[in-house]
Amino acid sequence: MKKSILSMLVVASLLSCNNDKNEEENPINSDVLAKNQSKTPVFLSKKEGFEKLEIFSLLSSEDVLTQSPNFVYGSMADGMGLMKNQDGTFTLINNIEAAYSIARVTFDKTFKPVKGEYILNAVATAGTAQCSGSLITPEEHGFGPLFLSGGEWDGTSKGVFATDPFKSAETAGIAKMLPSFGQWSAENAVVIGKDAYPNKTVAFIGDDTSDDSTPSGQLAMYVGNRGDLNAGKLYGLKVAASGINVEMDMKEGVSYDAQFVEYSERTLDGLESESRAKGIMGFSRVEDIDYRKGSAESNREIYFAVTGRKKTALIGKGSVYGRIYKVILNGNDPTKATITCVLDGDKLDGKAKQFHSPDNVVATKDYLYILEDPNGYPDTADKKHFAYLYQYNIKTGALKVVLECDQTAAEKAGYGLASIASEVTGMIDVSETIGVEGSFLIITQNHGWIKPGFKDPKADAGPKAVTEGSVLHLIKGLER
Repeated sequence: MKKSILSMLVVASLLSCNNDKNEEENPINSDVLAKNQSKTPVFLSKKEGFEKLEIFSLLSSEDVLTQSPNFVYGSMADGMGLMKNQDGTFTLINNIEAAYSIARVTFDKTFKPVKGEYILNAVATAGTAQCSGSLITPEEHGFGPLFLSGGEWDGTSKGVFATDPFKSAETAGIAKMLPSFGQWSAENAVVIGKDAYPNKTVAFIGDDTSDDSTPSGQLAMYVGNRGDLNAGKLYGLKVAASGINVEMDMKEGVSYDAQFVEYSERTLDGLESESRAKGIMGFSRVEDIDYRKGSAESNREIYFAVTGRKKTALIGKGSVYGRIYKVILNGNDPTKATITCVLDGDKLDGKAKQFHSPDNVVATKDYLYILEDPNGYPDTADKKHFAYLYQYNIKTGALKVVLECDQTAAEKAGYGLASIASEVTGMIDVSETIGVEGSFLIITQNHGWIKPGFKDPKADAGPKAVTEGSVLHLIKGLER
């Protein structure tokens, strides 16, 4: 994710993307309708093999919701979670990254957004960007509901926020953090499925720390009793195999023994110092994390994205163009593991040769979906494209491009620039929540689509707030 408001403004991009503007109502169960609900078009071009996908725009920063006409879906919407309510309506909890806030959006039974409000504002977060997020539910995790979000750039609240999805908007100025998870430039925190370990809660935290000479982003793990996010232990991943001293010593497709080493520190500087002292692996910016769905064994299969960083002193140490890693946890002891780089964007003749800064990941039973946030250095012909959404087949290893942001069409329509990189983000699988197989939500951050009105005062971001638009989409027809 972007590290400063200035960089966001410079990296003005459009990813509010619409490919076929099909306004025809398409029933996908007795209540939910798949249709464009937003006035903003979608500009996502479908690639070969994915022509039958249906894409709909649901909500954007220029929309006015009937039950809350003053609500603004703010700049750089990001991590999210969706719940179905007992009355058949839906609740979306959504990080608004560049407003340093978290919004709650209510959808009616037809999946039309009707109300929005902020349940965590910039006062509560001390002006710290809320990046990726994950929803904890009793069905999936054995406790909850609770929404976890990473406090990453700007501000002083670096670490993991835990927000009650049903908290009153009147208490938006009050936040709860998880000190036991440690202080990080936190991209995300993800609790794995309840079946992975009986009576335990295991969570992973991605550290998006940037360093110009030493890869310094760690993959941290928290382990506590079931539902306990306060009294557990904190660990960092160390590659135990000999000869693996830096990230780039690991080769694509090779599995290495690893272990999670316990931390004693919890502060930002203390954890970084302890990581280096104990040989805990540093990556060039750990981004999003997810775990494979299905069985207990599958839940112990963790995937995370390293977005990469291009600095001379990092060459040969950390990834430049980005990697995807798989960590498999021991069935009896989560501190024992193996790690494999499954996709290496620095291998310029490899299957991931097109990678330009993978950022978000979504793991289903059989597939991994990978979203890009290009860092602005398309050095090869293969990397000269707008932001991609990829599909990785976990069983076969096949990697395909699903979608690309059509920034050329977007620029012509007045929704951004074709000359500057864009981002797709926040993707989640909502198939079971809305009752429709192959349904996903995905967000486009339209950094170049700037209007003064794209700022909600209730977010309380003040003069730091970025007035750029965001768009939420529904994709129908992806394999899981």
